[in-house]
Amino acid sequence: MSTTATSRGLTASLVRGAVTSPFKRAGRPGAVLPADRLVARDVRIAPGPLASYSRICGFSEPDTLPLTYPHVLGFPLAMRLMTGRSFPLPVVGLVHTWIEITRHHAPHPTEVLELTVYADALAPHRRGTEVTMVTEARSGGELVWESRSGYLSRHSTRGAPPAAEAGPPALPAVELPAAAEWRLPGDLGRRYGAASGDRNPIHLYPLTARLFGFPRAIAHGMWTVARCLAETAEPGRIHYVRADFRAPVLLPATVTYAVDGVGTAFQLRSGGGRVHLTGTTARDGARPES
Repeated sequence: MSTTATSRGLTASLVRGAVTSPFKRAGRPGAVLPADRLVARDVRIAPGPLASYSRICGFSEPDTLPLTYPHVLGFPLAMRLMTGRSFPLPVVGLVHTWIEITRHHAPHPTEVLELTVYADALAPHRRGTEVTMVTEARSGGELVWESRSGYLSRHSTRGAPPAAEAGPPALPAVELPAAAEWRLPGDLGRRYGAASGDRNPIHLYPLTARLFGFPRAIAHGMWTVARCLAETAEPGRIHYVRADFRAPVLLPATVTYAVDGVGTAFQLRSGGGRVHLTGTTARDGARPES
């Protein structure tokens, strides 16, 4: 299985999601997640798409697989599962709210991977219902990388009792010292979409974004995470990241990358102090913060 094949599969899933979403109702009592585990074997990373991804995200370390790249490889499987008939939430309108990535062993870009994706939890959220999706990457049978992602389906929760939400508690949005300023072009979503295969219309053009309630195209959340990681010193040593997506970045934009004094907590914000992303990392030999 090649990265080109996964990109084609993602496009097909986006189309299927647009067709099936009107027939699903978020918040339906008794909804359950499918027990399916989708597996892609013999996943080979094509040098060209990897180079394009590294370039658009700012990674420059040779012979290193960016920490976020297996998520790109596994996303078509996640979309196939979330657009299936047995998945209870409509994929149109799902909001990526948080992600945790743990690298157990640094896979080389030439390693052949096996990817597994499954839905792990469905939980009430103060703004709707949140599902936790898990992606695992194995090499030679060994678990080398895994991620957990939260996706929120927003709907009315009036009359519902308060409930514990899925996933980790959000990181506090304490203002961190500014480290860099980035000017993001209006075509960033199209360029990242070409590199990652994620051509969700909310990221492409103002017109297609307005169809889903956004005044302009928005940057991919996973691009913001990857770009922040690429800005750190020796990003190849980072084995853990947790990020919370707080507000969309409307393109074009000027944003500020901020980081704490020890280089573990980071933030992306724009004018007026609006925080778009908060995150924390751990490097080889260090334990992730709880």
